[in-house]
Amino acid sequence: MDVMNMQETSRMILGLRAAGWSEKEINDFLLYIESGEEQYKPKARERDE
Repeated sequence: MDVMNMQETSRMILGLRAAGWSEKEINDFLLYIESGEEQYKPKARERDE
């Protein structure tokens, strides 16, 4: 299994910020990735079109 290095992790966080995610959304997403706990799973967003 591949593991993300710190540079890749930083780019992911910066990309999520650029996409408009809040710090809480980012933190919860990272917690979900690491723990798999459903309480941190991202919810679907409504898209502005």
